[in-house]
Parts: sequence; structure tokens; C-alpha cells
Amino acid sequence: MSRPCRCRRIRCSPDTNYFKPRGIPLDMLEEVNLTLDELEAVRLADWEGLYQEDAAKKMDISRQTFGNIIERAHKKIADVLLNAKALKIEGGTVKKVV
Repeated sequence: MSRPCRCRRIRCSPDTNYFKPRGIPLDMLEEVNLTLDELEAVRLADWEGLYQEDAAKKMDISRQTFGNIIERAHKKIADVLLNAKALKIEGGTVKKVV
């Protein structure tokens, strides 16, 4: 039995939670779900340029967990871009901090 998921701290929540390729009706697109903790990991690592250890501390998780989260997020984003899928941002075990 696996351990319960630890609540992850996030500082951002998107103004919009859905992105899709222009010109393709939504009902024709496959949807990929990016969780809020995956979005936060992308923001910290790619947007702010933090090292994984520093980003993990901000999210109150281990560096290994952060590495797993960012790897999943990068794969999902690549899938969306390369295969023209819709991206929905929601969910995850998170706690919003100011």
C-alpha cells in the first residue's frame, strides 16, 4: 500500500484553466489534465529558473518528488504541443499560500 499524497504548497493559480489548438472544435480534441502542483513545478523550474532542490523547498516536498512531478508535467505539455491536444489545468493535492 502506498503512502497518502502529501499536500503541496502552490503560489499560483492560472487565470484560465483551459488551452486548445485554434481552429479545431473542442469535441474533436483529446484532453490532457495538468494538475495544479504540476503547473507550480513548471513555474518554479522553467519560469523562475530555480534548481529542483530550491523549488522543492518552496512546495514543501522532497527533491525526488519534485523531480517526478516536473517530469510528468513536461511529458504532458510535450504531448499537448506535439499531438494537438487540449490542456486542462485542475486538481491535485494542493494548498494555496500567499
